[in-house]
Amino acid sequence: MNLIGLWGRVVAATPRVPPAYLAVGGGAVSLAITASYPLTGTLGSATFWLLIEVPALLALTMLAARRAPAAALAPGLAVSVILLRMVWPGPLSLILAGCTGWSLGAVGAAAAGLYLRSLDGNRRRAVARAVRDQQLALARDLHDFVAHDVSGMLVQAQAARLAPGLPPQIEDALRRIEDGGQRALASLDRTVHMLNEPARGPAPGIDGLRDLADGFSPTVRVNLLVEAEQISREASATAYRVVTEALTNVRRHAPRATTVDIAVTRDRDMVHIRVDDDGGGGRPEADERGSRFAELGRNGGFGLVGLAEVLETVGGSLSAGPHGAGWRVTAVVPV
Repeated sequence: MNLIGLWGRVVAATPRVPPAYLAVGGGAVSLAITASYPLTGTLGSATFWLLIEVPALLALTMLAARRAPAAALAPGLAVSVILLRMVWPGPLSLILAGCTGWSLGAVGAAAAGLYLRSLDGNRRRAVARAVRDQQLALARDLHDFVAHDVSGMLVQAQAARLAPGLPPQIEDALRRIEDGGQRALASLDRTVHMLNEPARGPAPGIDGLRDLADGFSPTVRVNLLVEAEQISREASATAYRVVTEALTNVRRHAPRATTVDIAVTRDRDMVHIRVDDDGGGGRPEADERGSRFAELGRNGGFGLVGLAEVLETVGGSLSAGPHGAGWRVTAVVPV
């Protein structure tokens, strides 16, 4: 193995020390050595060691100014007063002039580090803008493609409803398809609007649950109980999202559901959320959702499963499973 490869292995095996610790540690050691000259009465002398120490301190000053500006003070001050080792004891004017001159090198190194820090910030902001522009472009493309397909479904459903002599069950199913398509288009519009205007306002919270329940479905009775006051905006928005995902779960997997019960209550430092549906009077929908939830649990990152992972990171929880003839979603959100 050559020396370059050996050095690379040594560097890789060495724990990475934060730049602030290196700068403060190196500067403190250098200051202690410099202070020992007047404290112990040691006579000043020019040493070869300064040719190594000063460039190292300047490098630490620049590195700290780039990563942790406050830590650059220690090595910068060490460079400014290091001349004491050579001129002590000596005339005060000579000491002040020498320290002032050497401090210019520390100021230059700090300025170079701050300049590099500004370049790093500009690069991060440029990357963030590029990522956001790409996300907005993808959102617009998704809106256009999905809206086109959903609009085609709506046209087909509306055309089918015009056929004479349709059985009531078929006509009701077509009407539900039409209503669902219109809600999907409205959701797409709202999502793209929110992406284009990220600062338009806070996310909806438990105050919007009544409108959410009233607009859920004309064929499903939604009973809403909200007894949670003085909770944070984040907890309120999370509760709203849990209820939204639970209702979406009902719409997708329990089309025959007739009743949904929603309860949002507070118990000390926790908000408890429970969403029950009757599943339309049978267990097939509950079994289907159980399989679907387990599948998403293996894949991760979608709907209720994604919410469960988010809640676990903040000390909450979410669970879903069969309940009676339908399905129950329960969640606990820290206040």
